Amino acid sequence: MNDQQLQQLSAAVGERLKAQGATITCAESCTGGWIAKVLTDISGSSAWFERGFVTYSNDAKQTLVGVSADVLAQHGAVSEAVVREMASGAQLAARADYAVSVSGIAGPEGGSVEKPVGTVWFGFAAPGGAVTAKRQFFQGDREAVRRQSVAWALQMLHDDFLVN
Repeated sequence: MNDQQLQQLSAAVGERLKAQGATITCAESCTGGWIAKVLTDISGSSAWFERGFVTYSNDAKQTLVGVSADVLAQHGAVSEAVVREMASGAQLAARADYAVSVSGIAGPEGGSVEKPVGTVWFGFAAPGGAVTAKRQFFQGDREAVRRQSVAWALQMLHDDFLVN
């Protein structure tokens, strides 16, 4: 997905949020704030984008969005349990209606047999506290994995998680 397509998708996400009078926050690790960046590229996004957390380190995950040290130790940063806690913690900390979280291995180093480069976990928190987690595998270099992660998160928000 190119920059123009990301911008169009971000605008569509924003329109859905605006129509609901809802807000969103992001807790991002491997994407380094890219989801927040494309959302805030949209003029007027301050009406529906609350704030973003770049939680690249495990310490940031714990201190900014309340991820448990035990969960990190038991499951690792790139896991369903961690993105669930990131999403719910960001939602609470930002007092937002929705939250999206992402943690993955963009490469080129850091992969393993269990979690190869391109493994990315996403968390989505909805009003009322329901949290969903999904895992995806992306191909390509670091830039490609990160861009695909941003696009996939926005597409899921638009298609599956924001009430029409």
